[in-house]
This record gives sequence, C-alpha cells and structure tokens, in this order.
Amino acid sequence: MIAIGLEGSANKLGVGVISHPPHGKPAQVLSNIRHTFVTPPGEGFLPKDTAKHHRTWVIKLVKQAMKQAGVTIKDIDCICYTKGPGMGAPLQSVAVAARMLSLLWQKDLVGVNHCVGHIEMGREITGAQNPVVLYVSGGNTQVIAYAEQRYRIFGEALDIAVGNCLDRFARTLEISNDPAPGYNIEQLAKKGKVLLDLPYAVKGMDCSFSGILASIDLLAAELKANPGQRDPVTGELITTADLCFSLQETVYAMLVEITERAMAHVGSNQVLIVGGVGCNERLQDMMGIMAKDRGGSVYATDERFAIDNGIMIAHAGLEAYKAGFRTPLEESTCTQRFRTDEVFVKWRD
Repeated sequence: MIAIGLEGSANKLGVGVISHPPHGKPAQVLSNIRHTFVTPPGEGFLPKDTAKHHRTWVIKLVKQAMKQAGVTIKDIDCICYTKGPGMGAPLQSVAVAARMLSLLWQKDLVGVNHCVGHIEMGREITGAQNPVVLYVSGGNTQVIAYAEQRYRIFGEALDIAVGNCLDRFARTLEISNDPAPGYNIEQLAKKGKVLLDLPYAVKGMDCSFSGILASIDLLAAELKANPGQRDPVTGELITTADLCFSLQETVYAMLVEITERAMAHVGSNQVLIVGGVGCNERLQDMMGIMAKDRGGSVYATDERFAIDNGIMIAHAGLEAYKAGFRTPLEESTCTQRFRTDEVFVKWRD
C-alpha cells in the first residue's frame, strides 16, 4: 500500500510518499521533500505569511514527490494530512490542498495527529520497540509512553515549548533563521565554555521554560550593554556563545530529568527522541549518558525525519488507514489543539 502525506503545521511544508510492503516488511520511503519558510534574522514567522508560503509551494512539492517516488495517481491508496496541532492558517492551507487532491484523485483522506506522526516515524526508522518518547519541537514538549492503545503524556511544558524557547532566544541575538534558529544556537553553544546560572524549573513531571527565557534575555541585554563582562569564578570573558551553551545545558538537563523519571515509572530502558529539537547532538549526548547509567539505550533520527516532514504523516496515516480509519470530507478540518493522548492507536497491540 502507498500513501502520500502533507505536513504544514508550522514554517516547514513537507510532502512525502511511503510504501508499506505486505507481510510486515519495513516501510519504504519513496520520496521526502521539504521547503522551509525562512524569515530575516530577529524575526519569527507569522501565520498568514507562512500560510501563503504553503499555498505557493504545495502543488510544486506534490509533483516533485510523485515524480521522485516514481508513482502515479493510480498507485496511491490514501492522502494523509496534518489535522493538528499547529498554527491555524498554515494547517488550513495544507488541509485545503489535501481535500483538493482527494476530490481530484478520488482517494480517501486520513487526518493525522502531528505528534503521533513523529512518534510512529521515529519507531519505524530506529526500530525502538516500546520506548519512553521525548517529543521536543518548536510547539511541543512532551514525555510520552504507550499503554492500552494510547500515547499517554507523563509530563509536558507548562508554558512555551523548549524549541520555542531556543527560537525566541535566537531572535533576541538576531542570528540567522537559516537553516533553523535552534540549529544555529547549537553551533554557537559548541564554542561556549562558561556555564552561567539560570533558573531550573522542573515541577514534578512538567517543565517551565518562559522564566528561563526571560532570564537569559536579561543576561543578553546586559552583555550587549557591557561586552567586557567576565565570569566571577573563572575570570573568563563571557560571550554570546556562553549564553547559548548555558541555555542548552540547563533546558536539556531538565528534559533528561523528567525522561528518566518516566523510564523508572514504566520500567522501560529505551528512550526515543523525536521532533526538530531531537536533532540536537548535545541533547542526544546528555540523554545517552543517563540511559547508559540505567543500562538502557537512546534512539534518535537525523534531520530528514526529526524535523517536520511529510513522510511521517504519510506513515502514521497509512497505519491508521490499514486499521480501517478514514476522514470523511465533511470532517476534514484542522485544529490548533489536538493532544497526543486523544488518538486511538488502533494499529498497535
């Protein structure tokens, strides 16, 4: 069976074509194309501008994906699209495109939860069996474990997502948004040496990042006003790289803590990191140290599958389609709020 997936919940528009061979053989990625709406340094992306980008590019990407996959309309079994969560206007643009293709091609629609798409693609690519999932992106921060055909949320961000925290600090520093602000923060952090004191806000199984962002923004403003500041302990000159380093070390330590607690609770020795922030090498390293101490292992994907993409929507949608799920045209809406644990995961035992 073959599905095409359309993803556009934020500034990345993705179209992917996937094949599920018979007899439970591994899925085959036939094409996975993405185009990103990039704004100037110091700016975020507005919903209306992002939606316009998606409308401009979606047909081009569908044609490219079909050509690269070497499939025709006849070969496609269903059209999968991101139902939510995400930004309203970009989601609507992709939902309209999916409906159009469904009507033109006379194919069934499958609305997919964005978070479940990340999880299912991560499981497929890495081979992780039943891991605790850390889902970290620009819009979501959740610690998840599977039980009784639901992905149960054990902990989450109480305010802004960790990726949003990093992206907004990139705007404060006015560094490039190309290829992604979080990636550029990571590269700067690799040059940092001085660990500055920041709030550490773990509350039970949940995290809070807005206070940390406010604190690091103040430090950045002080550094801009007085570039010659030195660390009182080491005497080292404080740089913007040190700010990025300190922010990463603090927020990732918080994520490792709540993930370890979830592992202990469910008795798992596997961690699967998904979402755009999951590409971060330092987060993977820190999680790996923790997992190794517990006799466990960490699974993660590279930017092809961690950053928002169409293939994850195609994969999760095709799993649901094979389990009998369809989205009638009159119900092919989208929603900004669609929690991971709302989805009935019929395709898993």
